Amino acid sequence: MLVLYNPVSTHPGKAPLPISLLSLGAVLEDKYDYEIVDGNLLTDPTSQLLQILKEKKATALGMTVMPGPQLNRAVPLSQKIKATLPDLPIIWGGYFPTQHTDVILKSDYVDYTVIGQGELTILEFLDVLHNSGDFSTVDGLAYKEGGQIKKNPTRTLTAVNEFPLLPYHRVDVEKYIQNNYVGTRTIDHNSSFGCPFACNFCAIVSMTNRRWLPESAERMATTLKFLKERYGVNAVQYHDMDFFISEPRVAEFCDRIKDYGMTWWALGRIDELSRYKESTWQLMKQSGLKMIFCGAESGSDDMLKQMNKGGQASTQLTLDLAVKMKSYGIVPEYSFVLGNPPEPERDLEITFNFIRKLKKLNPATELILYTYTPVPMDAGSGNLYERAKAAGFKFPTTLEEWTGPPWDEFALRRRPKTPWLNHEIYTRVRNFERVINAYYPTTTDLKLTGLRRTLLKSLSGWRYHLKFYEYPLELRAMQRLFAYQRPETSGF
Repeated sequence: MLVLYNPVSTHPGKAPLPISLLSLGAVLEDKYDYEIVDGNLLTDPTSQLLQILKEKKATALGMTVMPGPQLNRAVPLSQKIKATLPDLPIIWGGYFPTQHTDVILKSDYVDYTVIGQGELTILEFLDVLHNSGDFSTVDGLAYKEGGQIKKNPTRTLTAVNEFPLLPYHRVDVEKYIQNNYVGTRTIDHNSSFGCPFACNFCAIVSMTNRRWLPESAERMATTLKFLKERYGVNAVQYHDMDFFISEPRVAEFCDRIKDYGMTWWALGRIDELSRYKESTWQLMKQSGLKMIFCGAESGSDDMLKQMNKGGQASTQLTLDLAVKMKSYGIVPEYSFVLGNPPEPERDLEITFNFIRKLKKLNPATELILYTYTPVPMDAGSGNLYERAKAAGFKFPTTLEEWTGPPWDEFALRRRPKTPWLNHEIYTRVRNFERVINAYYPTTTDLKLTGLRRTLLKSLSGWRYHLKFYEYPLELRAMQRLFAYQRPETSGF
């Protein structure tokens, strides 16, 4: 029995469908006995997981581990399980284990890591484990042997269409359906693996080596119809790293679902969406597309080049796309990476002014503001990371260090404690965010009424027009009083 565990990653009531574990389960069906356990749905994850492992007589425990809240829970949990069940093999997968294999395997409580795509790796891992075989034959696996860390060759990626459909019956789907801006019965999903681009602040690059493996439009539509008919789903959030890479695929998908009466949200690049034909935009609107998340990243063309966003990316395209989406009634959700080296103060000022220009063109634009957080890159592949290292940035060398301050906040990309960022810069970002989110309240907050929106805009207007963002004490008080939400996304 393999137990696949999803460490706690979010607040109660916001649990996303554990797609990564369902994807593993899809290849294990009818081959190995397994159970999916989601920590987000447990009241006492450590005790309950230990009880399940004992009752099921588990032969291995697999965990998907993202940096941030999941990592902070996965480390003490793995320590406790290894202390209680020392002979139980523990294997971690996900992009944190892919990037930080050595750090993980230096610990004495994680035995294996999956590097990259995990479906076939976990299947072959179980074959070897249960048949006392040779782990060196499993591509994409790293492990400890004789006190040394062994890394097998990287696995060749497999197209998503070659894997079985997800085994939804393995989880309580109803517990993952949410009422939000996208729909009253919204579920999270994926329709592809990877991304062909190499933005040098993105952790996915090391997972897929710039490969993109899409699901067919026909299969996507079949899945959506199944979720609607079986579970009453009326909206879906596609968390692909880039949903819109292939315009023909998107157009076919939209044409297939345009009569389903559903709504949806997805992520895409500004430059590729800017090249879409009007006929495709019309199909997307007809199919129920409600919002698109895009990495606008910066108000500077020079910084976009330094981020390796690609030769077509530009601030003008960012503005033009916001205007186009306004004409179709589709909400743009733009993320920005602020405080980039070598001049973080100047970087803030440029992007603040750009955001003001953007909001004037399309006030409905949602804003997600991050501060630059380095990710491991090969030497020379990204000058932002090279600059970070030159400024004294170093990743932790132990899992215990990763889960302590200041690294416990690092992955949230809000206060990463990089050498060139100080408290003043963080405060400037948060104060600007507070003012602009009051002057332009998020459209996604279903509880924020018209009167409250008017009061927020009136109270923040003088600050916004004078560009005086410091000490917004009255807006903090208003936020506590109204409890209006800050725009946020689980896309990155």
